[in-house]
Amino acid sequence: MLAWGSLFMYCDYHTHTPLCLHASGTPQEYVQSAVRAGLREYGISDHAPMQEEPFDDWRMKQADMGAYLDWIREATELAAPHGLTVKAGLECDWFPGIEPWTDHLRGLYEWDYLIGSVHYLGEKEEFDNPYKMDFWNTTDVEDAWEQYWKRFRDMAASGLFHILGHADLIKKFGFRPGGDLRRYYEPALEAISRSGACLEINTAGWYNKCAEQYPDELFLRLAAEMDIPLTISSDAHAPENVGRDFDRAAELASRAGFRQLASFTAGKMRLFPLTGI
Repeated sequence: MLAWGSLFMYCDYHTHTPLCLHASGTPQEYVQSAVRAGLREYGISDHAPMQEEPFDDWRMKQADMGAYLDWIREATELAAPHGLTVKAGLECDWFPGIEPWTDHLRGLYEWDYLIGSVHYLGEKEEFDNPYKMDFWNTTDVEDAWEQYWKRFRDMAASGLFHILGHADLIKKFGFRPGGDLRRYYEPALEAISRSGACLEINTAGWYNKCAEQYPDELFLRLAAEMDIPLTISSDAHAPENVGRDFDRAAELASRAGFRQLASFTAGKMRLFPLTGI
């Protein structure tokens, strides 16, 4: 049996800051939590601004980018005495035709990684917002899944992102179509494999209505068979959530067939053993 945690320090690349308007905490509090969690790397990846503003009420504004970079610099300085490495990223929303704006965001800083995520369907329909549940009252579940996975495949195929976030977020509130879900998973995994991007096990799903990590174990097993790289993320919106349930996620990753995890520096991926450094 593997001695999770005692042999290994994790990287948590999917975390947020108060600049996204729905997170809390200070750089010092996040760094302290990352140190307590035994992380080797703490990545900051807040919701990136959109070109059209105002866009929604849960992301950074363009005018906040300077403050965001200051937040990263402060965290880096606070982390250094503890031997903790801070990595800089963004979580970028995927829409059809958004490639030029994503390229613009990429050029604003020397990011260690970009996370690509799908939070919207159609023109601007939020399927994962607990305050907008009317979406699910008026939407056919199978149609929503078809739309979501088409958008996820296109995001993967774009090649713009190092990490693809919470791959089956569409299940957040427990809505799933019937039948074998491989009909959605396999085309998405083929696109991910061709892109060279990395998946994440996102532990936040355990605390939502679906009560399951993103993505599910079948998806993870299929990804492992295709040698798709993996990282583990908390999607922390508060300091106490940094590194949450990583031992549990590592056991799941091993059971699914993964033997390595990915780390990122200046956009370059490095793989290291799941069971130790």
